[in-house]
Order: sequence, then structure tokens, then C-alpha cells
Amino acid sequence: MNLKNRWIDLDGAVNVRDLGGIPTRDGGVTRHGRILRADNLQGLTPAHVARLVGELKVRHVVDLRSTAEVMLEGPGPLTAVPEVTHHHLTLFPEGGRRTDVEADTIDADRVLPWHERQIDPELRVTGFYYGYLRDRPDAVVRALRTLARDDGAAVVHCAAGKDRTGVLAALALDVAGATREGIVADYAATGERLELILRRLRASDTYRDDLDSRPADDHMPRPRYIEQFLAVLDDRFGGPLGWLERHGWTDGDTQAMRARLLD
Repeated sequence: MNLKNRWIDLDGAVNVRDLGGIPTRDGGVTRHGRILRADNLQGLTPAHVARLVGELKVRHVVDLRSTAEVMLEGPGPLTAVPEVTHHHLTLFPEGGRRTDVEADTIDADRVLPWHERQIDPELRVTGFYYGYLRDRPDAVVRALRTLARDDGAAVVHCAAGKDRTGVLAALALDVAGATREGIVADYAATGERLELILRRLRASDTYRDDLDSRPADDHMPRPRYIEQFLAVLDDRFGGPLGWLERHGWTDGDTQAMRARLLD
């Protein structure tokens, strides 16, 4: 998988890449220019808003941030562009703190930073990424359906473009037929931009305290995190598609995602 051809360098966002070029189970690769993944798009410059809309044909933005994050940071400049439809679909149950940039998806001895509660016993077993699916299955399905639409490109983002965005990207890629190795490699690729991501988020009052409470290396997107998440879906539902079908995903949805990302 050639990451060099997948990164998209923008002023105001540092973790933007194309979900094209990822190996598929039938020996091909996913299509470029259809689905992008990103960190927070709030800081995009006018020139690079124009690039996303004009050159890259972005027509849908799936914003996975919490309502609190959107209120504190703003909805982002793409919401002011008539050609672009904004879809705010948080993966949180909307009852706690601001962000998941501090979330450790494996270490069950830590409380999720946006919930002041005891560790959920189920999440000790499944990993915190499964909590997104358990708490907001409606948002997960709606987000994936939006990414599968065929009227221009779509971009999905959260704050760091690592955890929430990583889960949605993994699900979309699995449905489209990407190899498990390709999905894991795409997730881990955020680590190449981690220093830039953390520097950017630390410039915001919204995220600084969460980030400074742990060393930078703790935020690294390690392959075993997404591997554990996918293994839970394999064991419980026969894979991501099995979980989606239990929550209203249809054969037509699967065909749309595959048409979107496959040649």
C-alpha cells in the first residue's frame, strides 16, 4: 500500500488521506477520490476549502465530534459552502466531556475521558471502540450510508482523525472488501502524523488538558487496537457486516459501498 499517494496536504488539517489504494480481498485496490478521512477541519484556509470542493469534489462532510466539541470549536468552514452537506453524527451518548483524543482503546484501567463513571465491565472485554457501536449504532449506520453516496466525494472526521474516524474508516473498508491487513495499515498510518496532530490539538483550549495528562506515545494508534475491535465483531457477529445487518444495514447499502470504493 503506497501511503505517499494517499496523503492530502492541506493548510489547517494535518491528518487527511484518501481511502483509495488499499488492497482488496479480490486482488484489487480501493478507488481514489471517493472517501477521505481527516482530523478536525475547523482550521481549513479558504484556499484549501476551495481545493476540497473544487478539485477533490467533496460534497458531504461526516462530523463525528460531540455536540460540545462543535460548540466549542465551531462547525467548520465547509458548513458555509452551498455545495457541501454537513452531517453531524456523534458517536457518543452525549452526556459527558468533550473528546476522545485521550481515549485508550485497550487499557481498561482508565476511565474514558468523556465519562465520569466506573469502567463498563463489557468494555474491559471488547475494547472502547466497541462502545461507539454499542452507544450509537444509529449514527454509525447513518454515517456509513452517507459515505456510500455517489454524488461527489465524502470526508469523515473527528478531532484527531484517529479513533472515531478510524473505526468508521475500518468499517467502510471492510464492507467494501479491503483486506484486514490493509485496514490495519490504514489505521496505523495516523501514527506518521501524530506529532503534528498533537501539536495542533494542544493549541486549542478544548483539547489541551486532556492531551497534557498523558505522554505523547500513549496516543499512538497501535495495530492491536483496531485488530481487537475487529476481532470482537468477528467473534460476536461474524464480522463487521454481521453487526451492521443487525442494525438495519441492507444488501443495497453493501452494494452502494462496494460500488463507491471498488472498480
